[in-house]
Amino acid sequence: MPSGEGGKVPFEEEEEEEEEEEKEKKKKKEAMVLNDNSSKEGSEGEAEPGEEAVPPESTSEDTSPHQLGGISSKPPSRPRNSYSRGSVDFKTVARLQTSFRVKEDNQETCKEIFPSDKPSVESFEEISDDDVLSEGGFDVDTDESLNVYDHTGKTQYKQACEAYGVVPISYFLRNMNCTELVMMHYGLGPQGAKAISVSLITNTSVLKLNLKDNWLEAEGARAIAEMLKDNCYITDVDLSDNQLGVEGARAIASMFMENLTLTRAILSGNYFDDHAAVLLAEAICISHKLKHLDLSHNKIGNALGEDLGNAIAENTGIIELDLSWNYLRGKACIAIAEGLRENIYLKILDLSYNGFENDGAKALGTALKVNNVLEQLNVSNNRISPEGAVLLSIGLRSNSTLIVLNMARNPMQSAGCYAILKTLKENPKSSIESLDFSDIRINKDFEDLFKDVQQQVPNLQVKHEKNANQFKKPRSKADPLSKLKEFMKQHHLQLEHFLDNFDQTENQYISLKDFREGLQNARVPLNDVEQQKLLDSLDKRDDGAIDFSDLKNLLST
Repeated sequence: MPSGEGGKVPFEEEEEEEEEEEKEKKKKKEAMVLNDNSSKEGSEGEAEPGEEAVPPESTSEDTSPHQLGGISSKPPSRPRNSYSRGSVDFKTVARLQTSFRVKEDNQETCKEIFPSDKPSVESFEEISDDDVLSEGGFDVDTDESLNVYDHTGKTQYKQACEAYGVVPISYFLRNMNCTELVMMHYGLGPQGAKAISVSLITNTSVLKLNLKDNWLEAEGARAIAEMLKDNCYITDVDLSDNQLGVEGARAIASMFMENLTLTRAILSGNYFDDHAAVLLAEAICISHKLKHLDLSHNKIGNALGEDLGNAIAENTGIIELDLSWNYLRGKACIAIAEGLRENIYLKILDLSYNGFENDGAKALGTALKVNNVLEQLNVSNNRISPEGAVLLSIGLRSNSTLIVLNMARNPMQSAGCYAILKTLKENPKSSIESLDFSDIRINKDFEDLFKDVQQQVPNLQVKHEKNANQFKKPRSKADPLSKLKEFMKQHHLQLEHFLDNFDQTENQYISLKDFREGLQNARVPLNDVEQQKLLDSLDKRDDGAIDFSDLKNLLST
């Protein structure tokens, strides 16, 4: 093959020439970039300190893309300032979170503010108070301040049940606004009593509270007692049959000393012994508001002695005291009788089913000579013999206030009853209207004396074995419907006019209650048993209403 100068092949020479041209182009490009950078640095150096460099004015020859050696390129970056836009004197200023979007139609830049937890100053006035409070507001305690006070105590009761681990009682929740709560046999236990006490502390509706037979024990008694110290509305409480014991009596006694509104307390069947009675006796001496106290069916016995007697003597509030079904014997009975002699407030005293015997009867007779307040005395089932009845009757010779005397089921026989009745005849100032000698057989001498006393005291009622049936509720054997027909016939009442007195709404139906009232207003001679029998026969559908068409058919036959 032919060769050129130096023995080189022609196409090799062409490649070398192209490589040299590319090198020269690269050198020219580098030279132009260096010249452009140096010109910009020179212009910035000519600006005075503290002044921003003014960019050179664009000429008509400039095109939108910058030309570097005929090759388009991105514009060079402008020099950065020493600090960012959000900084002032080396301290960074926080910015609001914003985003920018470009409207495609108008090519306008709009500012959109992201929602924040706190409202802006411009929109604060447009937000209502309810909206602010519903969103949490500006105070961390806002939720607590919004809690509405629950005067019924239902909220407190539910929370207390959860805290004490008991199931809420629906009856209690439904009737917390009633004046009387009857919760017998609900099985509350100590924890249930605590839950109820929490809500009753501030309750202003309940006036009577019946918690009989709920096995409260001492722990439950303490909760109820603490509640009654603060509650100033409950006036009547029944805690009977709850096994309170001595510690329960201690809590109740402490409550009696502080409570100023309770007037009636039933504490029967709580295993109160002599130790418990001593605590209660001290409270009885101090309490002035308590009017009715029931300590029956307990274990109060001989050891109490003078403590209970002194309590009865010094008490200035109780007007009714029930000590029946206890273990009172000997000295305790005499002490109670001596306390009765000094007492000037007690009107009703129940000492039945104890062991007063003759000595206690004698002490009671002595007390009745002096006492001019007592109106009812019950000494039934106290093993009082004829001799004891005679000793008790001595006090009745000068007594002028006693109205009811119950000496039933004592082994005093007809002789003892005769002695009591003879005393009434000898005392013209006697106020006795009722004598109860139930289950005591009397003889003819007593019957003759009773006839003489009746002429002097016509309203006197004496109950004994022979006439016990006279004090039973009457049972009518006559047909009440027949008596109603006879009444209408005697008064010449037409059926339509008679029924108009009952059917006020003209709907041909009337409730049993309204029908009973209508019978009483019309003075139909039917007693309670007969009225109930008539109502039962007319209420054929057992819906508590009478259809006048049925009544009309019955009366017309």
